[in-house]
Amino acid sequence: MYYTKIPGDDKGKRMAERLLSLKDALESEEGIPPKGEGTIILATWNIREFDSPAYGERDIEPLYYIGEIVSHFDLVAVQEVREDLQALERVRSILGGWWKYIVTDVTEGARGNRERMAFLYDSRRVKFGNVAGEVVIPPIEKKVKGKKTTFSPSNQLYRTPFLCGFKAGWSTFMLCTVHIMFGEDKADDPRRAEEIQQIAEFLVRRFEEANSWSGNIILLGDFNIFSPEDITMRKISEAGFQVPKELQCLPPTNTGKKKRYYDQVAFLPKRRKLEPTGRAGVFDFFKVVYTDGDEALYIDQMGQGYLVTSKGKKRSAAQRSGYYRTYWRTYQMSDHLPMWVELKTDFGREYLEHHKER
Repeated sequence: MYYTKIPGDDKGKRMAERLLSLKDALESEEGIPPKGEGTIILATWNIREFDSPAYGERDIEPLYYIGEIVSHFDLVAVQEVREDLQALERVRSILGGWWKYIVTDVTEGARGNRERMAFLYDSRRVKFGNVAGEVVIPPIEKKVKGKKTTFSPSNQLYRTPFLCGFKAGWSTFMLCTVHIMFGEDKADDPRRAEEIQQIAEFLVRRFEEANSWSGNIILLGDFNIFSPEDITMRKISEAGFQVPKELQCLPPTNTGKKKRYYDQVAFLPKRRKLEPTGRAGVFDFFKVVYTDGDEALYIDQMGQGYLVTSKGKKRSAAQRSGYYRTYWRTYQMSDHLPMWVELKTDFGREYLEHHKER
């Protein structure tokens, strides 16, 4: 991390204090293991409107906090990256020149929201595998006896999933990051379930092919799943993916009052040379930065929106606090919490033990 651009004023002092607190929380309270040989730490994080012209450019303060969090991982799937890559590039420069990213073009149309998918990674520990692509669901093939095969267009996912190959230690693996449509505010929106089923089944078929680049595939991102018991979650497992036990018992990943399990990491248990170690977590950064008690520090930054509604009605104290907690600070950091899992990538001992018995 490069801390040299932290301002030399009261805000800079606050940033330094909070960055130290973030380090302590990430390394001790949350139990994120130190980076070591033979393992990597994989994370997924929907960073809200990163950055959208509708909500303005993020201040340098949250960018440093985002960078500090990311620096404790090796490879992060990022959703909701927008057209302007300046915020992503600024975080990358704060992290250091050894951090790199791979990003898609924007997804066109109202459904796509002109969002990008990205992978941000520490190139000292993870290497890009020189294979990448945006997933397009193939046409539906219909065979009728005595007639020609016909093809009907498939329903495409609202935001195109991004598939990338990486290498770490003994392991090669593919990551597919998704941002599944939200739709209606109900647990089992059938369109959401269909999107999850489409992408999960497509990936299983693709990785059963003989010339698949790697036998290891991880499906991760923002699935907009309300609860682990919902049909949307079952669509992942019914296709053949598994969510490791250590990820099944984690707290919700959204920051709102309604606790939901939007973000997930799922594995196809087909091959070896990529295994969860048993350590995983969800990091609640609002316990450390932009806390409930910090509201008064940011009144000037929040502007008129903090004081009055869009219709010009004066906000009560409770409404001002609600604006700060559920709206303003989530556009500084995010309304999603990062989920992480440690993976074993060194299988030298197992290889030698197997070779010895041959």
